[in-house]
Amino acid sequence: MNAIKGTDFQFPGQKSFYRGKVRDVYAFEDKLIMVATDRISAFDVILPRAIPYKGQVLNQIAAHFLKATADIVPNWLLEVPDPNVGVGLRCAPYAVEMVVRGYLAGHAWREYRAGKRTVCGVALPDGLRENDKLPQPIITPTTKAHEGHDEDISREEILKQGIVPEEEYEQLEKYALALFAKGTEMAAAQGLILVDTKYEFGKLDGTIYLIDEIHTPDSSRYFYQEGYEKNQAEGLPQKQLSKEFVREWLIENGFQGKEGQQIPEMNDAWVRQISDRYVELYEKVTGMVFEKNSQDDILDRIATNIKRSLTS
Repeated sequence: MNAIKGTDFQFPGQKSFYRGKVRDVYAFEDKLIMVATDRISAFDVILPRAIPYKGQVLNQIAAHFLKATADIVPNWLLEVPDPNVGVGLRCAPYAVEMVVRGYLAGHAWREYRAGKRTVCGVALPDGLRENDKLPQPIITPTTKAHEGHDEDISREEILKQGIVPEEEYEQLEKYALALFAKGTEMAAAQGLILVDTKYEFGKLDGTIYLIDEIHTPDSSRYFYQEGYEKNQAEGLPQKQLSKEFVREWLIENGFQGKEGQQIPEMNDAWVRQISDRYVELYEKVTGMVFEKNSQDDILDRIATNIKRSLTS
């Protein structure tokens, strides 16, 4: 069960290195190289076991959707020299993530169930149930934390604090909703419902770019269309494709990322099940067969392909 827990490369011209929850990011003068590792996080905590093929799944889904949405907003990606690697433009990231929700699920449902009727400044009607479709997609932004938890924030607070200028924030909103509409359309073609997702944006030479991943199981939640209405009518859970099942397992085992809580043990069978679920999502969401790349000498392969990209 080989998997990439992390990388520690040194490349000619490399300016800096940053380790995110999942991606290892190598910065150069005018470009970024992102290595999608097999690390998995939940509740903003990196779990102890890496998941085979997870990084390849994330990287290839993101590339698929970045290509499909390039006519909506320019994006950072220039090349995919390796199944786990994306090479692209080095943009200055905005300090917010644009979370778009079409259904009441996950964090928004947990807030609603606790009695809140406003999420990130957006009012929600009474009488909604878990996984109900919202009257229209809403944007519930979060601050982007380098460490620890991302925090909910309202549009008003973003503008009040000057985190993003108003004119640019309005453009981010338009892009986010247009991307969500495209993602919804592409999901429907595969028999899926795009429930919620997040987008990150950056700026380079006065132009706004879509950066990082898009419509992956780490950034998005999908339901199966088949059975959705019946399950809602009968108050049953929805069959979904996302990593929510990992969060649910952690909650059931007493972990929600809070201080003093112990991460439950992830045995081989559970790790293999998570890997299979990621592969299933890739195939379902893209309509393509997932070709597992060799797990032998993964780090050597990645380093070789990055060096080839840098000299081409």
